[in-house]
Amino acid sequence: MDRCTNSLTRRRFLAASTSIAAFSIVPRHVLGGPKHIPPSEKLNIAGIGIGGKGFSDLESVSSQNIVALCDVDFKHGDRAFKTYPNAKRYKDFRVMLDQQKDIDAVIVATPDHMHASISLTAMRMGKHVYCQKPLTQSVHQAQLMAAAAEKYGVATQMGNQGQASEETRRLAEFIADGAIGDVTEAHIWTDRPMKGVFDVYWPQGIGRPEEKPSVPDFLDWDLFLGVAPDRPYHWAYHPFNWRGWLDFGTGALGDIGCHAMDPVFRALKLDYPTSVNADSTRLNRETYPVASTVRYKFPKRDGFGPLSLTWYDGGLKPSRPEELEDGRQMGTNGKLLIGTKGKMLDGRIIPQSKMKGCNPPKTLPRSPGHYQEWINACKGGPKPGSNFDFAGRLTEVVLMGNIALRPELKETLMRKDLNWDPVAKQFTNVPEANEFLKAKYRKGWESTIKM
Repeated sequence: MDRCTNSLTRRRFLAASTSIAAFSIVPRHVLGGPKHIPPSEKLNIAGIGIGGKGFSDLESVSSQNIVALCDVDFKHGDRAFKTYPNAKRYKDFRVMLDQQKDIDAVIVATPDHMHASISLTAMRMGKHVYCQKPLTQSVHQAQLMAAAAEKYGVATQMGNQGQASEETRRLAEFIADGAIGDVTEAHIWTDRPMKGVFDVYWPQGIGRPEEKPSVPDFLDWDLFLGVAPDRPYHWAYHPFNWRGWLDFGTGALGDIGCHAMDPVFRALKLDYPTSVNADSTRLNRETYPVASTVRYKFPKRDGFGPLSLTWYDGGLKPSRPEELEDGRQMGTNGKLLIGTKGKMLDGRIIPQSKMKGCNPPKTLPRSPGHYQEWINACKGGPKPGSNFDFAGRLTEVVLMGNIALRPELKETLMRKDLNWDPVAKQFTNVPEANEFLKAKYRKGWESTIKM
């Protein structure tokens, strides 16, 4: 036979398949906002946060009209300005959205703390939104984003490109076909924020700098802060290194979790966990820890049993599985699934001998491409795979791990898990943890965080 022999029941297969297929083939109710854009016409897209990832996002939708560019740092945005010379330039997204009426859709690639403020403002104005991962900086913001997308009928997509990949679909098809039986454990890891023993992608586990250098003339520091609390400018925050700071980023878990956990969420049809707990290196109230381990417990789902999912960052990893062949290494970023009939490492059954002859049928629809999904949806096509309904829930779960890492809760959480109520959408056994479900906003910016 040209497939695994551990076939599941039809009910289990359909349950697993739906977790991906639904996001690819179910039509939207009324997507298009105040204007319907025929498939033959080009979208008018604005980029907000146009250096780094924001620039590559614009490149990926350059088949459309790039009509506006917004960045608080004109030096950082210079490459985009030169690439799209006819696009109007702004530093304040509020001014841009208020003044430029021809914008159909926006791409948001700012630091994490501004994702919700910008995206919610755009959706209230009927704009389609593509927002980089993680969708938001807080659990409550993710809930607002999903609700706003539904309320305003706009096309949405989070920037976790791997959701559209062949690898994500094949993992779901292997699991649905019973390649390793019932999956009981998932282990996911990243080397972020570390590159090596003496090198980092961005710093974490550090205190606030004491120096107070002058703000560069090309940067609007007040607009960079946005919803975040006031603090003096320092190059330690901008550009790029904002990822490690509690006021601006979401740390290694937020930065990579929405990428790495996505295929497992889809393949195993995950929803809210019942509990979460965490261990880490030293905590402070300025940055995320250098390394952490976060454990989520998920209940039974339709066709699936309970699951333990463990996240590792800062170079931490699970134990090397004994089934892994000699000479083969576990990568610095990876996924290990443990089932009742076998194990899968990075999408392949181990040992390799068990992979031979296991070729489940391709049952899930394939993607036209992560960005093309969004473009098609803006023009009346089906929902993108990482629309804000799905992406919001994934982001909520990822960011629960950061709450379990809060230094204010350390003493309490050394003795217990955080238990989650999916109906009330709050923690039930540690009331003080619920304070961290929502972010606090600087005066004058509160109005941007609303539906």
